[in-house]
Amino acid sequence: MANRQFLFGLLLACAVPASVPVLAEETDADPTAEKSPELVEVELAKDRYERLTVPVVIDGKGPYRFFIDTGAQATVVTSRITEDLSLEPFSRAMLVAMGSSREVDLIAIDRLEFADRTLSGLVSPLLERQHIGADGILGLDTLQDLRVLIDFNEGRMTVADAKALGGNAGYEIIVRARSRLGQMIITDARLNGVKTAVIIDTGAQNSVGNLALYKRLRARAKHKVVTSDVHGTEILSDVAFAKRLEIGPMQLNRIPISFVDSPALDALGYADEPALILGMGNLRMFNRVAIDFPTRRVLFDVPEESIRHDASRLIDGWH
Repeated sequence: MANRQFLFGLLLACAVPASVPVLAEETDADPTAEKSPELVEVELAKDRYERLTVPVVIDGKGPYRFFIDTGAQATVVTSRITEDLSLEPFSRAMLVAMGSSREVDLIAIDRLEFADRTLSGLVSPLLERQHIGADGILGLDTLQDLRVLIDFNEGRMTVADAKALGGNAGYEIIVRARSRLGQMIITDARLNGVKTAVIIDTGAQNSVGNLALYKRLRARAKHKVVTSDVHGTEILSDVAFAKRLEIGPMQLNRIPISFVDSPALDALGYADEPALILGMGNLRMFNRVAIDFPTRRVLFDVPEESIRHDASRLIDGWH
């Protein structure tokens, strides 16, 4: 186990603080009474938190709330779960995050249940709840036979098989991806004309490019931004705008990108090749985005006013 590594993307910048659900549950106010702005804000935050997480049962206890992170190689648990279930670490491994690498404890999970599925024999890194904003993270080790659907109209993220989520109906663009260490990577995208590997990461709020991409673009940083990864390590990044990102016939314009020397992208084999993690902030221009792991396809539902391609050129199988 000593040489084992796990890969993780950015911490969700929109993660709700742990205290929010508790505050909402402790309210005894008359439901007919007018609600204060503070209470309304808390309830809205709780609703958003529920929509962005899924209920997970571990070893018969729960449910716990887990984020879905298509940039995370392994499923993560926090101390709330290990304390509830009296689970003890059995080994340690190196966890490679967006801005840092660190040894973490490993926890053996006998049974994990979500989305009408039961998984056993999982090995999960143990992280701090305040660094991830939930009880845990569902990573690629639990998603490989499923589809992840991000519905921006509903503000909801769900996971199930493709048929249960409506199949491919309503998606104007369907792009084939390749798998590397479990990650779904679109290998034939272009950013300002530079061939760039693109990773759709539901655990990243912002889009992040590596230094190889920064150099090829000859980009000029407009300002700097500070984010944090799942270790809680702060990351200082240069921010620049790309004129266009082309994925097949689809084009996104004026893309803000944080550029950083990332251990996670290096571990994926992109130390010297241009690579981009496409985060939730830039994906919001779509109605829906679906990541279908069994068929290695990424599906985009484009708002009618934003379509920039011939609708007859549906590119199922484009690569």
